[in-house]
Amino acid sequence: MKTSIVVCVTLALLTSALIIQAQTHPNQAARSAGQDVLSQVTKVKGLKLVLASALQAPPDTFCLDNLGLPCYSPQQIREAYGLTPLLNAGYTGVGQTIIIIDSFGSPTIAQDLKIFDAGYGLPDPPSFKVLAPLGTVPFDPTNSDQVGWAFETTLDVEWAHAMAPGANIVLLTSPVSETEGVHGMPEFLSLEKYALDRKLGKIISQSWGATENTLFDAAGQDVIEDFEDLYQRAAQEKVTVLASCGDSGSSNVDLNGNIYPFPTVIFPASSPFVTAVGGTSLYAHTSGTYEFEIVWDDHYIGATGGGVSQQFSEPTYQDSLPGSVQKTLNNHRGIPDVAYNADPNTAILVYVGIFPPNTNKNGYYLIGGTSEGSPQWAGIIADANQLAGHPLGFLNPRLYAVGAIGESSGFFHDIRFGSNAFNGFNGVPGYRATRGWDLSTGWGTPKLSNLVGALSAEE
Repeated sequence: MKTSIVVCVTLALLTSALIIQAQTHPNQAARSAGQDVLSQVTKVKGLKLVLASALQAPPDTFCLDNLGLPCYSPQQIREAYGLTPLLNAGYTGVGQTIIIIDSFGSPTIAQDLKIFDAGYGLPDPPSFKVLAPLGTVPFDPTNSDQVGWAFETTLDVEWAHAMAPGANIVLLTSPVSETEGVHGMPEFLSLEKYALDRKLGKIISQSWGATENTLFDAAGQDVIEDFEDLYQRAAQEKVTVLASCGDSGSSNVDLNGNIYPFPTVIFPASSPFVTAVGGTSLYAHTSGTYEFEIVWDDHYIGATGGGVSQQFSEPTYQDSLPGSVQKTLNNHRGIPDVAYNADPNTAILVYVGIFPPNTNKNGYYLIGGTSEGSPQWAGIIADANQLAGHPLGFLNPRLYAVGAIGESSGFFHDIRFGSNAFNGFNGVPGYRATRGWDLSTGWGTPKLSNLVGALSAEE
């Protein structure tokens, strides 16, 4: 399969190495189960060993001085995307619940969230529940698959909360790893049905996915059909569903881990009933002031997913996209719908405490990938739901109506530079950014001081 790559640089102790993980499971570049997570690394020259207190979040200036890379705080990200005024006005997601779906979870997530909150001066969420209706498996810190999911879980929970500190969070975990094809997908479907049946919340974040093409057999088509039924039900029940687009440009793997030699996308991001989130490289001042963005493609670690679905026909909300886009879509669904910072070189931080104390591996990690986008957009929608006084539900028709108004509206940062590997990530060509909607960043990243009001307005 493929999903977002999580790229981590330890700020706790020991090593200056880049750990490559997939957002749902280790990707094909770092996939041997049972390896010590700090030995399954791609070495990066020039990174200095960084020492930081295990409990204190290092500021952006610390990372810039010691790594030459930013490590944006929640406050900086909020400021860059225009969320600060909304939060200051009291719209922090109060009364809303964000549902996060992951395999395995993290055994220390509750305590890690408290440390993360204390490190950044955030309040604890009103309620944080971890539910495992399908059961659990013992956590093994030497199992790279479980460690990868623990990092993903930590990112999802800590940063959904960072964008909506007043919202409740429900983490639903599966005892089966979602990898590629149908493996692990029925369990995720069961968890999402569980959430809808019990009315646990109105926002679902999915930072995972499988290459569409691995679901083209009979079993895969049954899984897609069942998920589509659930997503249509979610839309009817005013539940917003988000998904990350992946981190390998338009290149994705088959069931044997081999890269398809032509552009592909991942499901569920490709579902017409899901809001798909792509990735950018965000450049912001240490104060959080927005400077500029480009499409995320660092030619080495990853590039934002995006492209044309081979499974789904073009939804009506994309009918109004211009003729040049329509020619590329060829009557099929295009993703992403929107974007968010994802580049591990313009990173955020998570606090991870899953390792034994004597290993000196616990602490703050730099992290990246489109896994960032889905949970943070989930937090944003929690804030918007509170402002609207009702759940916004299925976002895409409103997003495309707002996006079509144009750049003068001030709803999106229109990303016009870069591509998701136009020259070929893993040898597979991607798509260039253009004015307006495109197949690398959708409508772009949010200008939330304007966009939230537009999404929340009565139709």
